Parts: sequence; structure tokens; C-alpha cells
Amino acid sequence: MKNRIKVAFIYKPSNPYMAKTAWATTYYHFFFDALKRNPELEIQYFPAEERFDTKVLKDKFDIILLWENHPWGTPDHLENIQDLDIPVICRINDAHDAKIKGKIAYNTKYKIDYYFGYLPESFFHKYYPKNFKYKEIFYGLEPSLYQNVTPLAKRIRKKILCSGAATSLKPMTRLFERIIRPLGEMSMWKHYKLRTKCIELPYVDYTGTLKHDYINDRYPLLLTKYATSIAAHSLYPVIKYWENTAAGCLTFMEVTEKNKADILGFKDEETAIFINEKNYKEKFEEYLDDVNNPKWEKIAKAGRLYTMENLTNDNAVKSLVNVMKNLI
Repeated sequence: MKNRIKVAFIYKPSNPYMAKTAWATTYYHFFFDALKRNPELEIQYFPAEERFDTKVLKDKFDIILLWENHPWGTPDHLENIQDLDIPVICRINDAHDAKIKGKIAYNTKYKIDYYFGYLPESFFHKYYPKNFKYKEIFYGLEPSLYQNVTPLAKRIRKKILCSGAATSLKPMTRLFERIIRPLGEMSMWKHYKLRTKCIELPYVDYTGTLKHDYINDRYPLLLTKYATSIAAHSLYPVIKYWENTAAGCLTFMEVTEKNKADILGFKDEETAIFINEKNYKEKFEEYLDDVNNPKWEKIAKAGRLYTMENLTNDNAVKSLVNVMKNLI
């Protein structure tokens, strides 16, 4: 294709998420596979640790793409960036630690024009200045990993899977998270309140982030062992929401006015089962009392279809390309 957008992606190679062996490969596949697949992009990779002299990019690229607005994943010094007339787009990670980690200062230091991420825009602007431009882009799901899934009839049905981070069930840790630790969004309890409540139930099988063999590209294999799974984050939707549905699980999905998970487009009782702190036990028990009801499989299939058509890495890259076109 003629006139492809020339993109320079700058990142730290020591960043563990930039390897296919990372416990989560969601970032790797987006930046190293999906971006290269898009016919409208011509991307080159520039790994650097502490410093990168951007003058080598002058008159050669249309867009500079950064891993994040912090030196954990991007070189601290992007030398001569202020002298370039190339728009800079940056992925954001957590927003709630923007002030604590000094991320806002990197807006000027990296000369960032636009941000993107899967956090709701309202949550982003809760911690970043209102004039910072931001686009919700739901990246992370590599479609090739979810092509062949086990039929629900062959999966574990009388247990519900919950995986990922949660607040420790140890009394002293729970006390620290809920009472001693400041009430801001740095608290694990704030992030994983409902997920933690769920793992206390006897019919929920819980696996911590690194407490199983299904890391990196093997994670879908864990999901497809179970007919049902839980996707819960109390502050905003996370990649788990579209990973679980893509795996064909009947997904119990925390959707509330607070976490804005409705922005993903799932429909209650059609493509997922919505839960909150008041009804989650009732919803679980409704399923467990009638696990063979065909409506569960109908919802699971619809959720998978919706996800594979709307929430894959390729869809995310198309959204990012639109941002690029508006900047150049």
C-alpha cells in the first residue's frame, strides 16, 4: 500500500513485557504482531535503555509511539525530542499513580500529543489534566490464541474460575488494605474488592497471577478448562473481560456505574452475565442450580462472537491508526 504511516516505536528492551516469555503476552502481541499486520502502517522498532537520540528519526517518520509515559518502559531521556515536528502518541498504564510516580511531567519531557489505553476516559482524566487528549482503545487480545476453543459441554461446569490478582485473605493483610492503607486507588482492596469476595466462595476455583502453569500464551488453555469465569475489577474494566469471553466462557462480569465497564459494549444476559456486590452470589447460584440450561451456552457463544468481532488487537490497531491520521 502506498503512503503507509511510518511509525517509530521506542521502548526499553529490559521491560519484561517486551518478551514473548513474559507471564502476560498481551502487550507483546499488540506491539510486535498486531501493529505489523496492519496494512496502513510501516513500523520500525527502536530499543534503548536510559537514552535515545531522536534526531535519527527526523524527516523519516510520521509518528513516534511510546510504550508509556514513564522511564520504567521508555528511555528516560529522549534527546532532541523537542526539536522534532513529529506527533508523539503514548500508551498509558495505570492512571491512579500518575502523580505519585511523576508521570504527568513526562507529557512535556516526551512532548506527548495523544494518549491511549483501555481505561475509561473519565478515569484517565480523574488523574490527568483535562486538556490531555486520550482515546479508549481496547487492546490485548491476540485472536490467533483463541481460534480453537473447547466446547462448553466438555468443560468443568460446577466450578467457576477466577484468576488474577486479589487482596490476600490473611487477616493482617486484609486489615492493612481495608483500614490502615490510604483509601485512594493504590489500595488492592479498592481494585479487587468484588474479585476478592468471589474467591472466598466454595464453588469458585481461584488461581493467582503466577500460581499456575498457564502463563504467557498458555493462559487461554486455563480459561477453556472452565465453562464459566469471573471478570471483576471494581474501578475499571481490564483485559480479562475480553479474554474470558473470547475463550468461550460464560463470563460473570462486574459492570457498575463506578467502573464504567459498559463502555465495552457487552449486554447483560445476552453476551455476559453482569454482577455487582449486591447480586453476585444470586447470579452464581442461579447458574449452579441449572448448569445444563442451554441459555448459558447461548450467552457464552454470543459473548465470544462479539469479542472476536470487536475487541481484538486488530480492531485496537485500527482505532490507533485513526488517531494517527488525525495527528499527521
